Amino acid sequence: MQIPVLKQLFLRDLNKLKQEISAYKSEQQLWVVDKNIPNCAGNLCLHLTGNLQHFIGTVIGKTGYVRDRPAEFALKNVPRAVLLQQVEETAAVITAVLDKLPEDDLDKTYPIVVFEAATTTGYMLTHLAVHLGYHLGQINYHRRLLDI
Repeated sequence: MQIPVLKQLFLRDLNKLKQEISAYKSEQQLWVVDKNIPNCAGNLCLHLTGNLQHFIGTVIGKTGYVRDRPAEFALKNVPRAVLLQQVEETAAVITAVLDKLPEDDLDKTYPIVVFEAATTTGYMLTHLAVHLGYHLGQINYHRRLLDI
């Protein structure tokens, strides 16, 4: 019963990511870096979609998505509509992959070693959900700081 919960959390937070990106007063604000905040909302959005497309889509779902992690932080001024489309595509991939994932696969070893040692697929999916929430909070603070 964990897969439906994980899917619900991913989709909830991806929907919230769309709301946050849409709430910026201007597209330019998505790319503002201020003081000691090294990552802007646009780059964090690219990072989140690339991360999920890779670790869920490619590694588990074998979608063929090819991640370019350096570009996730190097690209600038990607239009808001493109960011929102990438979030939509990521949600669709997560839905498709998790809908086909057997529950007992959560206890199996994740296909690649990401951290210092092998983990289970359930651990990795939980990590990815927490990672999404972490950066979603950063985006929310970034937007609200710029609105002051």
